[in-house]
Amino acid sequence: MHQQDFLYRKKAEKTIMLVFVTFLGLIWSIPIIAAVNKALAFNGWQNFYDIIFGDIGGIKLHITYLNSFIIALQHAFFVVAVSSLAGYGFAYLDFKYKEGFYFIVLMFMAVPATSILVPLFFITRELGLRDTLVGISLPEAALTLPFGVLLMRNFADGISRSYIEAAIIDGAVHWKIFFQIFMPIAKPAAINLATLSMMWSMQDFLFPSLFLIDPEKTTAAQAVMRFKEYLGATPDDIGRYNASLVLLAIPALIIIVFGLRFITQGLTSGGVKE
Repeated sequence: MHQQDFLYRKKAEKTIMLVFVTFLGLIWSIPIIAAVNKALAFNGWQNFYDIIFGDIGGIKLHITYLNSFIIALQHAFFVVAVSSLAGYGFAYLDFKYKEGFYFIVLMFMAVPATSILVPLFFITRELGLRDTLVGISLPEAALTLPFGVLLMRNFADGISRSYIEAAIIDGAVHWKIFFQIFMPIAKPAAINLATLSMMWSMQDFLFPSLFLIDPEKTTAAQAVMRFKEYLGATPDDIGRYNASLVLLAIPALIIIVFGLRFITQGLTSGGVKE
């Protein structure tokens, strides 16, 4: 009898949770539905066709997708590579002032991007990186690295040290331990960090607007303002502008949908220390 009551209660809780999540989903879908309705105004699906295959102020939509994706990949690669090495080092290597250096790294999480725009502008110009995609991904990665180091070290601290100790006893060097033991175990956290880095990069408007001049290098987030300069004077243009907003949001939405499972795994895995 108690078993039946327990199963009934679990089923009721699951049903309530499903209804609640569905309700939240409907609420969050209202802005999307409104944007699509505005995009279909006046010329209907022709607005989407014009944006996809047209040339708005010298900017092609697929080029903005490509630029954003390249920057996001570079950003994710730099962050995951450096954060994984730093997380492993802070967790398993012993060196002088280790915790002090780690504390300094975490302090940089409090540095806002706007406070370093001027030095970043001069540094990228002196290095010849202005108006290049790498000149965007590197500053983005620099701001994401403190969070990445925190995430990877926390994950490393949650891994049983018996794996590392056994490898050291067998004579393995740290490079071998890192690539053959640590990274396979830390795969969920690394994928989580890469997904978050790509999401944040796709939504970045500040750095592309500051460092990019060439219209051919316009990113999807930046194209929102570029399109607004050329669309919006007539009812037809307003419909096409709203269509561009819907289309420019698709890459980030795809990353969120496909990366949500990895984000959940990365945040929960390594949370229990043996």
